[in-house]
Amino acid sequence: MFTRKKLQERVAAFTEANEVKRNGLYPYFRPIESGQDTQVRIGGKEVLMFGSNSYLGLTNHPHIKEAAKRAIDKYGTGCAGSRFLNGTLDIHLELEHKLARYVGKESALIFSTGFQVNLGVLSCLTGRNDYLILDEYDHASILDGSRLSFSRVIKYAHNDMADLQHKLSRLPEEAAKLIAVDGIFSMEGDIANLPRIVALADAYGANVFVDEAHSLGVIGANGAGVASHFGLTDGVDLLMGTFSKSLASLGGFIAGDEATIDFIKHRARSLLFSASMSPASVASVIAALEVIESEPELMDALWNNTRYAKKLLVEEGFDLGNTQSPILPVYIRDNLKTFRVTRLLQEYGVFVNPVVSPAVPADASLLRFSLMATHTFGQIEEAVEKMARAFRAVEIASFRENRAQHSVKEAI
Repeated sequence: MFTRKKLQERVAAFTEANEVKRNGLYPYFRPIESGQDTQVRIGGKEVLMFGSNSYLGLTNHPHIKEAAKRAIDKYGTGCAGSRFLNGTLDIHLELEHKLARYVGKESALIFSTGFQVNLGVLSCLTGRNDYLILDEYDHASILDGSRLSFSRVIKYAHNDMADLQHKLSRLPEEAAKLIAVDGIFSMEGDIANLPRIVALADAYGANVFVDEAHSLGVIGANGAGVASHFGLTDGVDLLMGTFSKSLASLGGFIAGDEATIDFIKHRARSLLFSASMSPASVASVIAALEVIESEPELMDALWNNTRYAKKLLVEEGFDLGNTQSPILPVYIRDNLKTFRVTRLLQEYGVFVNPVVSPAVPADASLLRFSLMATHTFGQIEEAVEKMARAFRAVEIASFRENRAQHSVKEAI
């Protein structure tokens, strides 16, 4: 009874969400009544979607939808077990072979979600006397995977190679060391300094794990990711990716040398004790890889949209930080004002994602504005115009200052 009371007290003390709801500003769990596309329906109203991770816009691609339907007809809706036991289908193996070839590794292993990849892999590879070295801005799944490991966890300042070198230099030579880093950081949109990370790993006897969740289909040869972009596929030991973004499905994978993947296959608890990917999801990824290979113009369109949106946003005076990708963080640096702008934008017909503390520091709150290959320039122009209107209405000081500075530069 004592434990139950304490738990109830803790739950009752959680009031943040209700406070935002009372102010009419709650921006989460918004029900979408249509497919993920450049325009979606919310509350019976058409809204421009600039909050999706569908970077190539493939979630409604006819080839992918047909592949999912055929898989259901052949295999049913689920596997009713884990990969380890009764849940391995021939198409699971087909997808793993295609993924390994796609990212340039010997072998690959698929999981039911990307989060489960990082939980399972990072918790099983290193032991009590070993080290996991993380960028402080790594994805939550990397952090949680490290917490499940018996290894010692060390964080270095975001993309700070001097700090990474300092941390590596203090570790015992005989310990196993694994550097785990996002390829493209999911909120900031910047790219890991992979050339320097690999060089430091080689110098200090460490291995490298790259989370390519937001870089597959976005960057590198045929969209193979950041390691491919830098020509460092062989220099990176493990490549992780997800299917819920450019690959238009659900799930994730890890790729590396055959021996390491076989070890993970028999040690990662999130694989051994979870049901395997559903047939429709697997078939969707296979079809998405086929589309990426046959329609390279999609990635070109994504980057054309990214450059155009970034140009318009900077000209309007928005603060975009150091982004280098289709993820454009529009900084507001105030939690309440971030919620207010998000609410106004939905009223104006634009969907964006607010990112506030504790996900980011309170002085780094932002709108996550993300591009898709299928956006039109007209949609981008409309969204930027409405964002400027919302920022003026909420009186974002930095926006006014940046806009004034830009106007002075134009005059000069």
